[in-house]
Amino acid sequence: MPDVGEGLTEAEILKWFVAVGDTVSDGQVVCEVETAKAAVELPIPFDGVVSELRFPEGDTVDVGTAIISVDTTPGAPVEEPAPAPAPAAAPAASAPAAPAADEPAPKRQAVLVGYGVATTTSKRRPRRTAAPASAAVREQVQAELNGTAAPAATPAPTAPVPAAAPTAAPASGDRPLAKPPVRKLARDLGVDLAAVLPTGPHGDITRDDVHAAAAPEPAAPQAAPAPAARAEQPTAPAAGAGADVSRETRVPIKGVRKATAQAMVASAFTAPHVTEFVTFDITRSMRLVQELKLDPAFAGLKVSPLLLVAKALLVAIRRNPDVNAAWDEVNQEIVRKSYVNLGIAAATPRGLIVPNIKDANALTLPQLAAALGDLVGTAREGRTTPAAMQGGTVTITNVGVFGVDTGTPILNPGESAILAFGAVKDQPWVHKGKVKPRKVTTLALSFDHRLVDGELGSKVLGDIAAVLEQPKRLMTWA
Repeated sequence: MPDVGEGLTEAEILKWFVAVGDTVSDGQVVCEVETAKAAVELPIPFDGVVSELRFPEGDTVDVGTAIISVDTTPGAPVEEPAPAPAPAAAPAASAPAAPAADEPAPKRQAVLVGYGVATTTSKRRPRRTAAPASAAVREQVQAELNGTAAPAATPAPTAPVPAAAPTAAPASGDRPLAKPPVRKLARDLGVDLAAVLPTGPHGDITRDDVHAAAAPEPAAPQAAPAPAARAEQPTAPAAGAGADVSRETRVPIKGVRKATAQAMVASAFTAPHVTEFVTFDITRSMRLVQELKLDPAFAGLKVSPLLLVAKALLVAIRRNPDVNAAWDEVNQEIVRKSYVNLGIAAATPRGLIVPNIKDANALTLPQLAAALGDLVGTAREGRTTPAAMQGGTVTITNVGVFGVDTGTPILNPGESAILAFGAVKDQPWVHKGKVKPRKVTTLALSFDHRLVDGELGSKVLGDIAAVLEQPKRLMTWA
């Protein structure tokens, strides 16, 4: 599993496009994965025949873990090594024998997607095998290791039990199979990996195995309660009395939704948010939208009120460039930017994402319309790349499409401002001294008060409203 985006540590396998036995070629897409930022298609970097899909669809896999095996020399005869003489009293998990000195150099072997190929033959450590022990002994030893039960009185054994049997200690020089994150989890929870029974697909220890080893056992010994005592135990969950858990659905927090939640919490409790609102007459801009739809320059492009809102924001930033900045906490600097990467919040089946249009300030109105169409279409198809969601400077969230008047949006981390565009509605409005039905909307601008004070924020929001109220300012203020 390659790191397909900066700082990512895991990804979920959404779909396999190949099966065991399929022939693949260099550059062919073999699967689609969902990271914390987007859904990404992974190509294979070599030719061969798929010999194993190591994880099923729906599994979340750590970066750096092999997810597919490919035979790069299909049909080649397999050379079976000569059997080594069995030593007397061989241990349960012996170390693999070293290759002979005249053994031919290993061939290129397929490794995980995105990381090229290995130049040496990889070998998996043999699965550890514990010496025979009764289930009661294993359960008692596990409880003692967890510190959750007192050691039981030692009965008179019918036969000597090897010292290594209760703890299932590995043979000398053999470490338990576990990924680095699992090892860290075990250290944090104080769990000895040598005493954990592995349940992974390749004999490796998983997070669940560590949590199971660290979980406290019931207060009473396993063999102590009589059947009558068991019947007295409540069958309903202790928490949430009266709740019918059979009618509840639990969805794992992962992927885009997990990343969004973490980012929003970090933003809300890091940047001091201030939100200002303005309600105004947008009738002239709505008429302009209809005129642009008939303009040959916009043939084949989607023209919507969002296009004019985006252009009005870019004009306001040009007139008030200090709003387009970032707060660098590490270096204690304010970073002012001469470019505008305009983010557009997009609701997708996998959650909210914010891809951005690079250098939006340099685009003409038709170019901006084309960029908006491509951005929204790609997001809805779930094909937004991680690069498209990095480096944003300001964002627009169009809550009006849901019939919402406005809101108090939370800043996208690293950005200075976010504009909420509310619903456009027919309302009575004073126009040229008379009350008439007009198209009215409300904008809300949230900004980082460390960077943007009330005066600057008010100027930006006022300029956006002025452009949309009198769209001819798109030319006079350009």
